[in-house]
Amino acid sequence: MELKDPLWQEICIEARQAVAQEPVMADFFDGAILSHASLEKALCFNLSQQMGSSVVSAQVVSDVIAEAMQKDPLIGERTRRDINACFDRDPACETHFMPILYFKGFQALQLQRVAHWLWLQGRNILALFFQSQISEVFAVDIHPGAKLGAGIMIDHATGLVIGETAVVGDNVSMLHSVTLGGSGCVTGSRHPTIGNGVLISAGAKILGNITVGDGVKIGAGSLVLESVPEHVTVAGVPAKVVGTPRESEPALEMDQYLSDKPVL
Repeated sequence: MELKDPLWQEICIEARQAVAQEPVMADFFDGAILSHASLEKALCFNLSQQMGSSVVSAQVVSDVIAEAMQKDPLIGERTRRDINACFDRDPACETHFMPILYFKGFQALQLQRVAHWLWLQGRNILALFFQSQISEVFAVDIHPGAKLGAGIMIDHATGLVIGETAVVGDNVSMLHSVTLGGSGCVTGSRHPTIGNGVLISAGAKILGNITVGDGVKIGAGSLVLESVPEHVTVAGVPAKVVGTPRESEPALEMDQYLSDKPVL
């Protein structure tokens, strides 16, 4: 980026500190972070290294990512919010460079943002290639048609599935083995719409063309088959309202308790 980018400057400072602590990693951090002029360029390099294959080279993938980021600045803005979401919500995220280099939930999410841009351009063949490679490399399957907001944190991520017509709002947190899936063989909108600030705990399955309201907490292993009103906690198979979260946006706290305010 032409203007000073405080987040990128912080990432570079962290990378230099990491090299000072572990000099054997100097070449790694130089190639992955310090040799790049911007966050976007570093992402192009790091993501393409994982996505390249014998039939589509890392350079081709990098060029596609760069094109998407250049033509849709919202991708970069959302990426920055996703990095901050990881840093703020995941106690294991000690630096801002960790999601870029190590967290496959973050990496898969950024690649889906590129695939979604391709999908909107009618470049479905390439978008579906991205989806296939993301699934193969990261064990995360997000359809390029899914609409994902900003400030999303996907912790651990293994086994995550998000279907084509799913919509996910801003400041959402979800864990591994979550499914936002369809129900039946209907066409059109057939996947869930998730509101802002929602926490979806590990293993939860949300199926069908239903709506989960803002500020909802969904307990681990729950099966959600009906729409959920705003600011409640649901849990169970099938999921039922079991309480009210203390927080206005449970996703920001990542607290897995079910309820301290029972519904009367």
